Amino acid sequence: MKKVINNPSNVIQDMVKGMTLANGEQWQQVEGTNVIRRKELSPGKVGLVSGGGSGHEPAHAGYVGKGMLDAAVVGEVFTSPTPDQIFEAIKAVDQGNGVLLVVKNYTGDVLNFEMAGELAEAEGIRVEQIIVNDDIAVKDSDFTIGRRGIAGTVFVHKVAGAKAEQGASLDEVKAAAEKTINQVRSMGMALTPCTVPDAGKPSFHLDEDEMEIGIGIHGEAGTERKKVATAKEIAEELTNNIIEDAGLSAGDEVAVMINGMGSTPEMELFIVNGHVHDLLKEKQISVHQTYVGEYMTSLEMAGFSVTLLKVDSEIKQLLADASEAVAFRA
Repeated sequence: MKKVINNPSNVIQDMVKGMTLANGEQWQQVEGTNVIRRKELSPGKVGLVSGGGSGHEPAHAGYVGKGMLDAAVVGEVFTSPTPDQIFEAIKAVDQGNGVLLVVKNYTGDVLNFEMAGELAEAEGIRVEQIIVNDDIAVKDSDFTIGRRGIAGTVFVHKVAGAKAEQGASLDEVKAAAEKTINQVRSMGMALTPCTVPDAGKPSFHLDEDEMEIGIGIHGEAGTERKKVATAKEIAEELTNNIIEDAGLSAGDEVAVMINGMGSTPEMELFIVNGHVHDLLKEKQISVHQTYVGEYMTSLEMAGFSVTLLKVDSEIKQLLADASEAVAFRA
C-alpha cells in the first residue's frame, strides 16, 4: 500500500482538519465531531444534512454551502457515521422549520440516520428522511436492501438544496428530492480496485486485461467481470442499461453526469461523455446540462459512472439556481 497518510487510524481526523482549513471562509467543524457545517445559515430555512463514509470525496463535505447542504457528517472510510454524530449535525443546522436527511441506500447509513432522526424528534426537531437508490446494477447487495445510492445523490443534494434556499417548506423540499430520486439512474465500472487504508490491500483483484461492470462506491467488485473494451463500448453498455431501466424515450430531456471514481484522467471522462451524448442524440433524447468530473469517488479506484436525470421545468430551474458549494458551483 502506497498512500500519503500518517497513521491509518487517524486518516479521517487528519482529512477533516485539512478540509476545514482549506475552506474556512464557508465551513466550520462542529466541536468534538466530524461534522462540517456552513458558517452562516439562512434564518428559518429548512436544514439539509447528508453524509456517509469517507473515501468518496468530494462527497459529501464538498457539497456543503449555500444552495446545497447545510452540513455533512464524515464517517470512517466506507463506514456510516454514528447516530450521535448525525444528531449533532441535525442540531447544528436546525433553524426551526425542520431538517431533511439525504441518505444513500446502504443499511448502516439508513439505520444510523433513522436513529439520529428519532433522537432529534425527541427534542422537538421535525426530521424527514429520503433514501437515494439510483444504482441500477444491483437489486440487493451485501450492503443494501434494494438498490445502492451512488453518484445520483449529488443531483438530489443540488435540487433539495436549491428548493430549501428558496424558502420552501420541509414537505416541499422533500417532494422535490423524492421526484429527483424517482427520475435519476446510474451505473458504474472499474479498471482497478481501491485500497482502504486500514485494510492495506486492494478490495478485489483484476488482471491487466479485465474490468468490472456494475461496481459500487465502497470498493465492491461489480456484477460482471469481462475483458476491457473501448470507451465507446463501455459508455454504450452503461447508458443503454440506464435508458432501458429509466424508461427514457425520444423527446425526453436529461441532465448527464460522467463521474470519475478517483483515478480516472479527465481526458478519459470527456471521451466517455462524447459517446454518451452521441448515443442520446441517436435515441432523440436531448441533453439539458452536462457535468463531467469527480463527484462521488471510491478512493483511488480507476473507472467511472454514468448518471442520467430526467428533467422537467422545476428540476431544470433548481439545477440552475446558485450554489456556493466548494465542489459544485452554479
